[in-house]
Amino acid sequence: MKKTIIFALCAIAMVSCGNSYKAQDATLIDVNDSVNYALGFVNGSQIRMQYLAEADEKEAQKACTDFMDALQRGWDGKVAELTQVEEVGQNIGHSIKGAEKDGLAGNKSWTVNEKMFFQGLVNAIYKDTTVMSADFAREFFQKEWMNSQNDTTPCGKAIKAKCPNKAKTVALKDKTDSLNYAFGLLNGSEIQMYVLAMDTTGNATKDFIKNVNKGLKDKASNPQLVQMGERIGKTIKEQSEQGLIGIEQLSTNFELIKQGFINGILEFGEWDVMSANQFIQQAIDNIKYGDVKAEGERFLAENKLKEGVVTTESGLQYEVIKEGKGAKPVATDRVKVHYHGTLIDGTVFDSSVERGEPIVFGLNQVIAGWTEGVQLMSVGSKYRFFIPQELAYGSRQAGQIPPYSTLIFEVELLGIEK
Repeated sequence: MKKTIIFALCAIAMVSCGNSYKAQDATLIDVNDSVNYALGFVNGSQIRMQYLAEADEKEAQKACTDFMDALQRGWDGKVAELTQVEEVGQNIGHSIKGAEKDGLAGNKSWTVNEKMFFQGLVNAIYKDTTVMSADFAREFFQKEWMNSQNDTTPCGKAIKAKCPNKAKTVALKDKTDSLNYAFGLLNGSEIQMYVLAMDTTGNATKDFIKNVNKGLKDKASNPQLVQMGERIGKTIKEQSEQGLIGIEQLSTNFELIKQGFINGILEFGEWDVMSANQFIQQAIDNIKYGDVKAEGERFLAENKLKEGVVTTESGLQYEVIKEGKGAKPVATDRVKVHYHGTLIDGTVFDSSVERGEPIVFGLNQVIAGWTEGVQLMSVGSKYRFFIPQELAYGSRQAGQIPPYSTLIFEVELLGIEK
């Protein structure tokens, strides 16, 4: 990153987010603070991209407030635990309410008729196929969907209604009625099969319908975000005792996470998702593997002072064990070698010598330290290479090799393959 992620105090509000939440610079005094803020920012930015990409400033502010209130409720443990029936019912209510503006099934040319949709839903739950069978509904709906893909006619004003409690035969007067009824029937068939199949008393069905209507009454601008906020807040609280994102060296600072969410949702600040993600990964790597990296750096600093050790411009170190008299390979050659690889503590992670079988490979298909180093050798030579982590596997785990490991190889160049 071009800029250090540790900021001085700067708490001047820049963008309003409802009455309670404002986009503003955060005070980050250490890496722990920065990771908390960055996690919130990344997730807030993803919410903006996935759910609010077309939202204007007012819509984004309202969604921000709803989400943040829900996040706080989740953190505070004030979220009611819903049964599967209750959750599915409320989700159906939320979806249909959202479709009032966006069109049936997300089709901007299809007007929502809640009376027909809900009657189809309930009829399917009670297995009433008088008006339409599930097979007919599926075929009809899919055909009309395909036919409507080039239709740019905006949907009309939604016809609102509550979800009824009983199956009932209705007359389908036009295509809008049929589409809504068919879509309701298809949803109801799935719900009856996977959610209400064990309802022998009818109580779960009544509870489902009750929660559909509860979802319809929800005043949140984006109920999906509200549910998400509650779940995320609850999860953050549950994981906080084990350390932020499961890393015990990082403590959870919920206030900074919240500010990150707000700034991400409202697209405020100098960060972007890529830089924040990179910072998080770098911080985690430093916590997990900082000692490995530091030990490698200390080893190389001391090793380069030893007699016979040569350091190249890239930082690669080598010493000649035996100098051969053959040709030297170039990067595009295939070479035949024997090698013995260890970590700086002497742990052997790979050895063709121990296997008793040399290996042939393309010199431009291996780690940078090998590509550079083997080109220094003549056939018949044997060198010892000390390879910095950035010329080896860097942040990647490679078998028994931890990320950021400095590697030592004894390499004997047996031949250049044509």
